[in-house]
Amino acid sequence: MFNYTLRRLLFTIPTLLFISLVIFLLLDLAPNDPTGNLPLTIPPEVRAMIRTNLGLDQPVWWRYILWLRQFFVYEPLNLIEQMFHITIGDGHRLRILSYATRSPVVDLIVERMPQTLWVVGMSYVVGIMIALPIGVISAYKQYSWFDQTGTFVSMIGFSVPTFFTGVLLIVIFSVMVPSDSFFWFPSIYDTTLKVTDLASFGKQVRQMVMPVFVLALYNAAQISRFMRASMLDNLNQDYVRTARAKGLSEQVVVLVHVLRNSLIPVVTVIALGIPQVFGGAIITEQVFKVNGLGQLLIIGIQGADIPLVQTLTFIFAVLIVLFNLVADVLYGILDPRILYD
Repeated sequence: MFNYTLRRLLFTIPTLLFISLVIFLLLDLAPNDPTGNLPLTIPPEVRAMIRTNLGLDQPVWWRYILWLRQFFVYEPLNLIEQMFHITIGDGHRLRILSYATRSPVVDLIVERMPQTLWVVGMSYVVGIMIALPIGVISAYKQYSWFDQTGTFVSMIGFSVPTFFTGVLLIVIFSVMVPSDSFFWFPSIYDTTLKVTDLASFGKQVRQMVMPVFVLALYNAAQISRFMRASMLDNLNQDYVRTARAKGLSEQVVVLVHVLRNSLIPVVTVIALGIPQVFGGAIITEQVFKVNGLGQLLIIGIQGADIPLVQTLTFIFAVLIVLFNLVADVLYGILDPRILYD
C-alpha cells in the first residue's frame, strides 16, 4: 500500500500541473477585465497604468510561471513562518495579491475558512451521521414503513434546491415565529460573533441550526441512497448466508460483515464530498449571509478578481485529487481482498 500511495502521489504532480494550466488559461482568456468595474470617467491611459501595475502587460506564459512559483513556493514558506514564528530568508516575497483588495489571497482564504468549516463542515458530519443508519435500516427492512418514509424524505432532500429550503426555513422560523419564542432562529449569520461564554455559545448554535439543517438534509439524502443500495447488494450474497449458517447473531452479520463491505462504494461518495466542505456552499452561504469561502468565490467572480478565483479553484482541485487518493487507500482497509500491485 505504501508503494501504491507513493506512485499515486507522484502521478498527482503532472495531473495538478495540467489542472493548474487549464484553470489559469480559462480564467486568463475569459472576457473579464479587472478594470471593468471602474468608473467610465477614468481615462484610457490611467486604465493602462492600472493594468500594468497589476502585471497584466506581461505575457501569459510568464504570469503562469510566476503564479506557480507564488502558489507552490512563496505561500507555503509564508505559512511556515506564520505557524512557527520564524523568518526564512529576508521574509520579503511576491505573494498572490487580490485585484480588488490588494491583500494576499491566502490570507483572505484563511480568514474565511473558520466560518465555512463551522457551518458546512458541521452539516456534512451531521448528514453522514443521519444517512448511514437510515441507509442500513432501510435496506434491512426493505419496503417497510421506515424504508418508504426514508425514501420519500431522501427524494425531497435531493430534489428540492437548497436555496428554496433555506428561504422556506427563514419564512417559518424567522418571520412567522415570534422573536421571543424558543423556535425562533436568526435569518442572518453573524460572522462577528465570538464564543466566550455559555450565552454566546447558545447564540452560535442557534444561528447555525438552519444553514446546517439545509445542507445536512441535502447531504444525507444523497449518502443514504448510496448506503441503502450498497447494503441491498450485499445482504443477498453467499458470505452472508454462510455467516448466518455458522450461527452468528443477526447484529454481527449486519453490522460487521455486511456493513463493512457496503461501506466501500459509500466511502468514495463521502471522500469526494469532503472538498465541498472547504469550498463552501455557495448558494446556502448567500441565503444565510455566511461570510465563508463560497461567498468569497462569488465576490471574486463578480469583481473579475482573477488571482482570487484562480487560487480558490485550484485549491478545490487539489483537495479533490487528494481525497480521491484517500478513498482508494481506504478501500484496502475496508476490504483486505483488494491488492495494490
